[in-house]
Amino acid sequence: MPNLEPGLSGERSLIVEERHTAAHLGSGGVPVYATPMMVLAMEEAALSAVDPRLEPGQATVGYHLDVKHLAATPQGMRVTARAELLAVDGKMLSFKVEAFDEKEKIGEGTHIRAIVNLDKFREKLAAKAGR
Repeated sequence: MPNLEPGLSGERSLIVEERHTAAHLGSGGVPVYATPMMVLAMEEAALSAVDPRLEPGQATVGYHLDVKHLAATPQGMRVTARAELLAVDGKMLSFKVEAFDEKEKIGEGTHIRAIVNLDKFREKLAAKAGR
């Protein structure tokens, strides 16, 4: 098992562009940072915290996500998502996730990722696809 311990953290930052907005994604008619993009940034922050420490042939996949989108962020503003590993239970990794823009906290929640063996994962996927 890889060396994963509570306290590991990761971060993902971006400048909100039109392609990140709710209006562009169809998740709302307003030109603000979209919730699906915030979720993606939170997942990327969690990935950056643990995936570099995994053994060859392993990866993590999203298993559960529970977040609140607390405040709107306009285009042109920087958003930073942070993830902190809270617990390791076998192959399940639990994270605290948060997102901030330049003015305030815009999101918070929890995220669970599962460690998978890539060969077995691909085999199951191929079987499901009928190959």
